[in-house]
Amino acid sequence: MTTYEQLVDLIVKLHHVPADLIRPEATLGALDVDSLTTVEISIRVERDLGVSVGDDELRPDLTLGEIADLVDSRRTSTV
Repeated sequence: MTTYEQLVDLIVKLHHVPADLIRPEATLGALDVDSLTTVEISIRVERDLGVSVGDDELRPDLTLGEIADLVDSRRTSTV
């Protein structure tokens, strides 16, 4: 499973986003992700994917693809 797929799975479980809205260019803002859910995403990314991404980094204008790229870049920098 790719990082993007893991991220989508995590967001769908936490935020119950309709599948037709999920795509790499969708932003957190467009998905109506609120600040509480953003904190939870940050916690789950660290717990489930092993990468620390602060909730302050998960801005509403960030796309799912950009978040997946951020996680991947942090994974490779720790290897």
